[in-house]
Amino acid sequence: MRGPGRWAVLFALVVLAVVMVFPFVIVAINAVKSPAEYSSQGPLSLPDGLYLQGIVDFWNRVEFGRKLWNSFLISASVSVLAVVLSVLNAYALGIGRVRGRLWILVLFLVANTLPQEALAYPLYYLVKAVGLYDTQLAVIIVMTVIQAAFGTYLLSAVLGQFPKEILEAAAIDGAGRLRSLWRIVVPISRPTLNVLLIFFFIWTWNEFFLPLIFLISNDTQTVPVALGVLQGEKYMDATTSSASALLGVVPAIAFFLIFQRTLTRGVTVGAIK
Repeated sequence: MRGPGRWAVLFALVVLAVVMVFPFVIVAINAVKSPAEYSSQGPLSLPDGLYLQGIVDFWNRVEFGRKLWNSFLISASVSVLAVVLSVLNAYALGIGRVRGRLWILVLFLVANTLPQEALAYPLYYLVKAVGLYDTQLAVIIVMTVIQAAFGTYLLSAVLGQFPKEILEAAAIDGAGRLRSLWRIVVPISRPTLNVLLIFFFIWTWNEFFLPLIFLISNDTQTVPVALGVLQGEKYMDATTSSASALLGVVPAIAFFLIFQRTLTRGVTVGAIK
């Protein structure tokens, strides 16, 4: 790419980087400032030193270690279960070609477009009726179904293009449907499944609305819920608020950076080799 087009792309990338990175940098700077330093020098000044007491106070105030474990348990469970459920559904719809496949895919598409506010009322009473209210299991089940609806819709299109010759050769060798799924389809589709796993984890980690409804006790709350509830019911100075925001976003960023190579490979390689 040459000429004005290249400079336009570079300018757009620079603007995007500034918009995405600048707020995080400001939060990180203010998280290591003392309240007095913040009041005297403002939010855009560099700190004179590392003031970590705000982070320590916030960690102890909300029992942040427990919140991290709750978020990790829910996000990891949802991401794994949603991928497994998506693979099973998509295998039946994309390769098995079950009757009414088109209408089932339309149903999954509609489920993806429904706002969570429309689901809150029936899900609230359903969870209370089965005795799972204020438990992590309730959030895991609900979020698994929601994420699997998207995963099924995506994987159905991918597996619909799966080479039939490979499956026919496996059938001739005596492989059943489940064996063909786990020994052939899943290994070949692993890059796409890895991408879904990473996205499901991050989306579930950042989920706020549904966990806010289902998790009301301090022992079951996730990181986003704990941050939102604490901001609403207790006063915190600007530096402690920045510390809370930093602690809330760092785990998701760390997870993304750790699996960035896997994500990039999955996006570029595709599901079918």
